[in-house]
Amino acid sequence: MRPSLRQILVHLDHADNVRPRLEAACGLAAPLGAQVTALYAATPAITALPYGPDLSGGVATVLQEMDDQRRDAARAAFAAFHFEGGPLPTWAESQDIPVIGVVAQQALFADLLVMGQRDPAASGPALVPGDFVEAVVLASGKPALVLPYVGWQGPIGQRVAIAWKDTAQAARAVTAALPVLARAQAVQVLAWDDDAAPAVQGDRLDLDSFLRAHGITAQWHRGGEAPSALGELLLSRASDLEADLLVMGCYGHSRAREWVLGGTSRTLLQSMTLPVLLAH
Repeated sequence: MRPSLRQILVHLDHADNVRPRLEAACGLAAPLGAQVTALYAATPAITALPYGPDLSGGVATVLQEMDDQRRDAARAAFAAFHFEGGPLPTWAESQDIPVIGVVAQQALFADLLVMGQRDPAASGPALVPGDFVEAVVLASGKPALVLPYVGWQGPIGQRVAIAWKDTAQAARAVTAALPVLARAQAVQVLAWDDDAAPAVQGDRLDLDSFLRAHGITAQWHRGGEAPSALGELLLSRASDLEADLLVMGCYGHSRAREWVLGGTSRTLLQSMTLPVLLAH
């Protein structure tokens, strides 16, 4: 049975990110017949204030009104959205906190998430935690398409680059991307020398045979030893190949209540210049 995307969950937290995220989701959903659900979930403004002052009365009311206005603006942008020939997205919202738990729970029932890179220069209270994307991916176990905060114009998934290494994370990302890869005009694989593969006699399985089994022909670009600044090199190579999507595993681990990313994953999520489909 051919893998497919049937349900896409789009996270919204601000009116400004409604259109680009819905366009990305509907662009992927339309040729696959998938459904798109938008989930508005943002951290309440009141949680950004320090403990101590009396927040009853006027202050709490003003902060709640700020949250309501922000949600209403996102809902209005959602209502005005239209994607020619694509699915009609549905709306959901939640005021539960923490926001990571809300989105991760809903993600359990989606094939793919669409989220946005957090703008490190954004002013005002943070609408999501700094480690929101990676924390949701870790908690839900579901793959995510992450859009750069600087925006993205044009299609997603016509020219795909895969950042490959023999790991479970990379394999999950490629598997999640199969419906997109099958429709791509070009698939490029970027790989660097890693630990020697285990010796297997006979018809040995590898990524190339896996892709071919799914009707996908890929062009390989093999490097030597992986550099220390692999994240920057991946972004540079993806740009050289004119890729509109980078598929990669997300590496890291949870420590205390924060998520600690590996160097390459951290660089990609901080400096991404194109959409990235990642899985842990």
